[in-house]
Amino acid sequence: MPRPSLLACLILSGLLTACQPRPEPEPPTQMPAQTPAPASTREPEARLPEGPDMAPQPVQLDERPCRETLGEAASARLVQRCIAVSPATRPPCNAANPCDLIQGEIDRSCA
Repeated sequence: MPRPSLLACLILSGLLTACQPRPEPEPPTQMPAQTPAPASTREPEARLPEGPDMAPQPVQLDERPCRETLGEAASARLVQRCIAVSPATRPPCNAANPCDLIQGEIDRSCA
């Protein structure tokens, strides 16, 4: 029966695709003048995966739920990606968790 093999191939390719990093966009030709922040006040940042309608953006690490930090649509996209690659069936793939916890689970699963 070719159907189980085909289904297994589709599932495997979907998981591998979810772990692939997106290519970085080309930097703009003109950069506005920016004042660099002192290194001592800089906070760590997490990065969100791009969606078809969302450019990558830095996210400050905090303990607020990801739904509050990013909004409903972006947090749902992050949770769906986490569910696609993570073997975990419960948290951390939950929009009520901090975004860095969800992204950490994605990174751990794709390593």
